Amino acid sequence: MTTDTEALVRRAYHFAQGDVLDVQGFIDLFAEDGVFNGIGGVTAQESYQGEHLGDVVVWMGKLLPDVHRELHRVNVLGDVVAIELSIQGTFLGPFETPGGVIQPTGAKLDIPTADFWYVRDGKIQTFNCHVGTTTMFAQMGILPDFASVLQNQG
Repeated sequence: MTTDTEALVRRAYHFAQGDVLDVQGFIDLFAEDGVFNGIGGVTAQESYQGEHLGDVVVWMGKLLPDVHRELHRVNVLGDVVAIELSIQGTFLGPFETPGGVIQPTGAKLDIPTADFWYVRDGKIQTFNCHVGTTTMFAQMGILPDFASVLQNQG
């Protein structure tokens, strides 16, 4: 049986799918003071509020136009929904990094992710999205340059 809280979260995922991408619909599910914390991105943690709540949805839609989230385990604990999932899609859009833009390769991505949704009064209060960026980078062909880091230490 699906709870109202779970249905709200599943609606958020639906709005963020590549074949839907309803950014305003996604934003409207959040409380007025709601927060989206993207954890594990290019610049570590970033937080979004207000009109910027949909920024990651837009970014992901450009990076992976066919983006899909495969939900593996959904756990509802009152007003908290914890989900183990995979973000899947094809690397067809440019990937902007602090060092420059990495051009798409067409690689198929299957990124392990853990999402934690906190709901209050029928609206999303906080969404913490923990993305397995090391796996994502490896699948994109962006491997860390450990040798350069070690050279710069000595």
